[in-house]
Amino acid sequence: MSGVFYDRPRFRACGDRALLAEYGDGIDLALNRKVHAAANALRRRALAGIEAVIPAYRNLALVYDPLVVSFESLTAAFTALESELEAAELAEPRTVDIPVCYGGQFGPDLSFVAEHHRLTPAEVVEIHSRALYPIYAVGFAPGFCYLGGLDPRLHTPRLPTPRTRVPAGSVGIAEAQTGVYPSDSPGGWRLIGRTPLSLFNPSKADPFLYQAGDRIRFVPISEADYDRLRAAERP
Repeated sequence: MSGVFYDRPRFRACGDRALLAEYGDGIDLALNRKVHAAANALRRRALAGIEAVIPAYRNLALVYDPLVVSFESLTAAFTALESELEAAELAEPRTVDIPVCYGGQFGPDLSFVAEHHRLTPAEVVEIHSRALYPIYAVGFAPGFCYLGGLDPRLHTPRLPTPRTRVPAGSVGIAEAQTGVYPSDSPGGWRLIGRTPLSLFNPSKADPFLYQAGDRIRFVPISEADYDRLRAAERP
């Protein structure tokens, strides 16, 4: 779905502690990059009273302390950013490699995905691991990233009945999306592999491996590599 850019941000109040700035409509990489450019600019300015800057597909939320800064002051700050964003160029996105052991006990739905598309399991792995997936947003659960860029040849329907437990690190496909479960949870995505990495570790100073605006690359590994890397992840 192509995005529609607004001439200027549209502002909405989300309760009494958050401002939502909408930059357009639809899912579009260029639109999302403008959202991240605004988020980066606001972080650099370090405005008083800002508690969180949260970019999403097409909008940006600012969580703020209303005793320190007003809604009106923040909308003025956003408006002042527009000329700066027009001239600014975003740095090349960071690419984060995620090792994945495909198939077998880690990817029980790999054969289904292959048969559904008249491919071999090896072809599914090759197609899935070839792409660079932009992270449009992080949300739903800590460390869960919403990725774009899944090859249409791998678009696959969800399970008719979700599993009650999907292991943390499972890599799945649902319709036009692919992603990784950061923690054990129910889920209806078709599981094609698993990463040994901990995608969310609250005991670390930086608990996340990636952030919105980065790109993910899935790197195929063997089961022996999985066991070795998993052992290294344990404290």
